[in-house]
Amino acid sequence: MPVSEEITSNDVPRPEDRPDARSDARMPRWLPRAMVLALALVACFQLATWGFHQLISLLLNVLIAFFLALAVEPAVSWMAARGMRRGLATGLVFLGILVAAAGFFTLLGSMLAGQIVTMVEEFPQYLDSVISWINSTLHTHLSRVEVQNNLLRSDWLQKYVQDSANNVLAVSATVLGSLFNLLTVALFSFYFAADGPRLRRALCSVLPPRRQEEVLRAWEIAVAKTGGYLYSRGLMALISGLAHYVLLELMGVPYAPALGMWVGLVSQFIPTIGTYLAGALPILIAFTVDPWHALWVFAFVVIYQQFENYLLQPRITAKTVDIHPAVAFGSVVAGTALMGAVGALIAIPATATLQAFLGAYVKRYAVPEDLRVHGKARRRRAADILARVRHAADREEARHGGKEAAGQDTAAQQDAAQQGTPDAG
Repeated sequence: MPVSEEITSNDVPRPEDRPDARSDARMPRWLPRAMVLALALVACFQLATWGFHQLISLLLNVLIAFFLALAVEPAVSWMAARGMRRGLATGLVFLGILVAAAGFFTLLGSMLAGQIVTMVEEFPQYLDSVISWINSTLHTHLSRVEVQNNLLRSDWLQKYVQDSANNVLAVSATVLGSLFNLLTVALFSFYFAADGPRLRRALCSVLPPRRQEEVLRAWEIAVAKTGGYLYSRGLMALISGLAHYVLLELMGVPYAPALGMWVGLVSQFIPTIGTYLAGALPILIAFTVDPWHALWVFAFVVIYQQFENYLLQPRITAKTVDIHPAVAFGSVVAGTALMGAVGALIAIPATATLQAFLGAYVKRYAVPEDLRVHGKARRRRAADILARVRHAADREEARHGGKEAAGQDTAAQQDAAQQGTPDAG
C-alpha cells in the first residue's frame, strides 16, 4: 500500500508567483504613448483655438479685402486688357473710390455740422416753446432759466461729462484701431486685385488639373457675382440719390445733395434696415423746415421703395445676383449672426456665388404642368388650341371617311354575290 506524502503550506504556489498574474499586473506598452499623444492633441487644439481668437480680426480684414478685390476685379481687368499695367489700373480704381468716399463724408460732415450749429442756436427757442406748452397744459410756472440751472446742476449730466472725459483715451484707441483696420483692408485688397493672376496661378500649382478647372471656375463666378452685386447696388444708389435729391431740392430742404447721397448709399449698402436709416435723416431735416414737408418726404420714401423693390431691382439684378428675396434675407441674418456687420455686407454676394457654383452640379428636370406645382393652370396659346382643334377634326373626318369606304366595299361585294348566283346555278 503506497505511503501518502504530507503536503506542506510551502509547497502550495502563491497567486503572485504565477506567470499570467505577473503579466496582468504590468502596464501595457501602448498606454503611455497613447496618453502622450492625447495630451499633445489637446495642447495643439488649445494652441490653435488661442491663435484663431487672436487672429480673428486679421482674418475678417482679409476676408473683407478679398471680396473688395473681387468687386474691383472687372474694372481692373478691363483696363489691363487695354494695355495698362495691372498695378496702375488697381491704383486708379482705388483712387476713384477714395475720392468718392472723401467727397461723401465731406458733404455729410458739413451737413451735420451746420445742422448741429443751427440746433444749438435755436435751442433756447425750442426750450421756450416746450416750457410754454407744459405751463399751459399742466398749469405749472416753469421758467427757462430755472430749467437750465437744474439741467446744469443735475447729477446725471455731471456724471456723463466725467465719464466722457475718462473715456477719451478709449475713444482715441478705437479710432486709431479703426484706421489701422481700414489701412489693412486697403493694402490686402490692393495686392489681391493687382496680383490676381499670380495668386490664382500659385493656388492652382498645388492642385491637380481637374481641381484647377473647378477652382478657376469658382473664382470666375465669384468675381462676376460680387462685382455685379456691387455695381448693380451702385447704379440703384445713383438712381435713388438723384430721385431724392430732386424731391428735396424742389421742397427747399437744406443740404439736398448730401441727403440724396446719404439715402442712395445707406439704403443700398446696408442690408435689411438700410432703408429705414436712410429715410429717417431727410425726414428729420424736413421736419425742421415744415412738418408737412416731412410727411411728403415720408410718403415719397415709401412709394419709391415699392417702386424699387418690384420694378427697378428685379430688372437690374436679374443677371447679377438673381436670388430669391427670402434667401437674401436669410443669408443676411445668418451673416450678421456669424460675423456681425461684415457678414451682413458679404452675405448676399457670397450666397449668390455659392448658388451659381452649385447650379452647375445640380441636375434639373422638366416639371409637368400641375396645379400643385405652378399654382394655376397655364394659358395655352391660340395657335396651340387651333392646332389641337384641327387635329381632332382631321381624325374625325378620317374616321368617318373610313366608315364610308368600308360601307361601299361591303355593298359592292353584296352586288357581286347577287350577280354571280344565277350563273352558278
